[in-house]
Amino acid sequence: MSRHRPAVPILVVPILVVLLAAVAPLRAQTPRPLTLDDYGPWARISGTSISPDGGWLGWVESPNEGDSRLFVRSTVDEREFTAVNGQSITFSDDGRRVAFLTTPPEGDRASGESRGPIVRTLHWIDLESGIEATAQGVRDHAFGAGGRYLAVHRDAADREAEHDGSDLLLHDLEAGTVVSLGNVSAFAFNDSGSRFAWLVDAAERAGNGLYLMETEGGRLRALDTRDAEFDDLAWNEAGDALVALRGTTPEGMTLRENTLVLVSGIGSGSPTVREWTPSGDAGAPSGLVLSELGATRWVTDDLVALGLKDQEPEFEDERADDDKPNVDVWHWNDDRLQSQQMVQAAGDRRFTYTAVYDVTGGHVVPLATPEMRRVDITDDGRWAIGRNDMAYRGDVTVAGGQVDLVRLDPRTGDRAPIASGVRRAMGSSPDGRFHLHVLDERVHLVDLESLETTDLTESTGIDFIDREFDVIAERPAYGLGGWTEGSEEVLLYTRFDVIAVPTDGGAPRNLTGGMGDREQIRFRLERLDPEEEWVDLDDALLSAYGERTKRSGWFALDAGSDPRPLLYGDEMLGGLRRAADGDRVVFTRQTFEQFPDLWVSDLDFASPRRMSDANPQIADFAWGRRVLVDYTDDRGHELQATLALPADYVEGERYPMVVYFYEKMSQRHHQFSQPVYDDRPHMSTYASNGYLVLMPDIVYEPGRPGSSALDDVVSAAQAVIDLGYADPDRIGLQGHSWGGYESSFIVTQTDMFAAVVTGAPLTNLMSMYNINYKSSGSGNGPILEWSQGRLGTTPWDDFDLFVSQSPIHHAQNISTPFLILHGTDDGAVDWNQGLEFYNAARRLEKEVILLSYPGEPHHLAREANQKDFQRRMMEYFDHHLRGVEAPEWIESGVPFLRKGQESRPKVVS
Repeated sequence: MSRHRPAVPILVVPILVVLLAAVAPLRAQTPRPLTLDDYGPWARISGTSISPDGGWLGWVESPNEGDSRLFVRSTVDEREFTAVNGQSITFSDDGRRVAFLTTPPEGDRASGESRGPIVRTLHWIDLESGIEATAQGVRDHAFGAGGRYLAVHRDAADREAEHDGSDLLLHDLEAGTVVSLGNVSAFAFNDSGSRFAWLVDAAERAGNGLYLMETEGGRLRALDTRDAEFDDLAWNEAGDALVALRGTTPEGMTLRENTLVLVSGIGSGSPTVREWTPSGDAGAPSGLVLSELGATRWVTDDLVALGLKDQEPEFEDERADDDKPNVDVWHWNDDRLQSQQMVQAAGDRRFTYTAVYDVTGGHVVPLATPEMRRVDITDDGRWAIGRNDMAYRGDVTVAGGQVDLVRLDPRTGDRAPIASGVRRAMGSSPDGRFHLHVLDERVHLVDLESLETTDLTESTGIDFIDREFDVIAERPAYGLGGWTEGSEEVLLYTRFDVIAVPTDGGAPRNLTGGMGDREQIRFRLERLDPEEEWVDLDDALLSAYGERTKRSGWFALDAGSDPRPLLYGDEMLGGLRRAADGDRVVFTRQTFEQFPDLWVSDLDFASPRRMSDANPQIADFAWGRRVLVDYTDDRGHELQATLALPADYVEGERYPMVVYFYEKMSQRHHQFSQPVYDDRPHMSTYASNGYLVLMPDIVYEPGRPGSSALDDVVSAAQAVIDLGYADPDRIGLQGHSWGGYESSFIVTQTDMFAAVVTGAPLTNLMSMYNINYKSSGSGNGPILEWSQGRLGTTPWDDFDLFVSQSPIHHAQNISTPFLILHGTDDGAVDWNQGLEFYNAARRLEKEVILLSYPGEPHHLAREANQKDFQRRMMEYFDHHLRGVEAPEWIESGVPFLRKGQESRPKVVS
């Protein structure tokens, strides 16, 4: 390995600087209605990244159709860099450089059988000079700390090769030199960027090993080389020690048997290499191997987390395929259904038992066991929290998720019980002193040293539990905001306020002064630095959401007074992130009429600057607006709905209306309605075409999910009628999945609606109860009893309740035309649920159409099918709510032999 210029040329060119002040293209003078044919250019923003100094912002705009575009734009002036199909934006930590990957435009890619792997090009740009360099065929990249060095990991020359290594180019961006390293399979800079380590995986294991380079001076050394495979390279926090795994798979066995390679004293001139294997440690469980699937990592400088796994011999069935039976044995004592085991098989194959290697003692301490498969080590490594679920496995008589919490000492393996039957653990303090959990709907603080438990609900007299949680299971706490330094206080949420609770038993403090409760503003702590362990209350920022007003924004936390608003208004603000160094932040702001573009400002939010303009074409289209509607249901609940008004709304006129719902929806009042291909009605499109769109809130009474939805949806619709907005004879209803269940139930209970579209609906709660949720493999019974179904019982204990809440048992009452959408490969709601409802309605001579999409999952996945359903849903509502002449498929259906050949709908003037 020698220092040289790379054989593959690096293109160095000045990049075009685009001025933001460029003249915008002319727009249509008269906005027009939005249609599905206009959806192609509408883009979403993703991959947002802000440079550490806050001087640059990067993001990607991806349209529904066509190539995406990457932007890197200055936050202080008009400089900008763009690229087609960019991704993976990375800034150097000095803020001077940016790197990103691109793929060829769609039109330049090969098609059909000639299509090979997509080649990715890495670009890196000096943001001060604008000079760009590129390298093609890149699989990964990373800057070292300080930004001077850039590692460019190339694609393998032979993608079919059995070894995983490929060339890596380590660029010194200051000196303009590069070191070429061959057959690299993994690499890592230490935190300071002063050292670079890599693993080699070469053909026939020639030169396989662990290697090290001092980036300053370029000194190279081999730390460990063997005829073996190497994995799991990791630096310690100090950057002076490394771990990796080295191993081979014994003949006749399935798993690699690894040795832990630990290198310490790096930088001392003579690093020490130590090894550990389970077979050489009397404290290691027998029959387990050290696995590369366990994500080996440093916990502290004297503890390394490992994964141990049961070794298994290879099983070979020499019988001919025709002679091999194919059977799955479903046993009543199985902890998990066979179907769950099938879905989770990949995870089971990768599962390892967590253990730690004590660097000082030179031995391993097993932590996880078959009874306690999950163990979480505290951030400081002092303790570990185990979740033993053995006593609760396979218990279908109660809501699931219960565990017994256990404290473990990672250095000795000693364990002690914390609490039994816990469903909601809330985590540990950063220093490992305390642990929080909810039990019997009370928040408990556990001192992990003494195991003394304090009931914070009782000691403070404050209820931290979400009493609005209406699923039939133990209610959760509102949440944890963090801990003050030294774990002096734990910061807990009530419905609206933030409470600081001293861990020594002192009196709690309401940090938001009760303002949240008084004004129904939900305050939460905004954690801007994900690496920050403690919350500094002198510099804390609060997010805020007005529960009744739907306003949002940020407040400053002022000691001794009410929080002070910084940016708070009638819009949805979110996505806040802060530059690593300094006070520059990026965030989004949106309303029904304003796309959530990116904005930057300082933390005072005094002069926000808009950075992106992803969808300027919005000016071409007629757009509605939203109003809030207050209503009271028949059970006395005071609720809200958000109502989109048509673009051409004239006060006093009544309009056709589509009601779209799920559970609670009014919180979406300021959410932009993005035109996108899927299987839902888009409020922007319907409002643009003369419809009202109502999205109401639903609250549930235990055991009566359908009846609760009926009450609230009808009450909300009636309120809109009473307010003079909606034409009572032209109201449609649409819901999908759980909303599909609700809309299917509602169509059997009322004739308020002129047409109903129900997607992927649960329709027979008894048959649904005894089939599986295919995506997870779990049974539907617990979902209907304890979770979203909220029935609280079984069909055998309350047969009449299941009948009363099942749409199919009321199909004889239907007087409304309705449309069912269902994909045949739905992994959430079985396709037969839609078929049962269709067959029942057809037998009862109801006006029903089933749109069945072969091979489609719970939500339509193929773009062609998404477009097809969007068109048909609009045609269905247009016909029934606006009197538009019905297309052929509504009027007379489509014979199978003419599938895909029906005439297109007439154009609506």
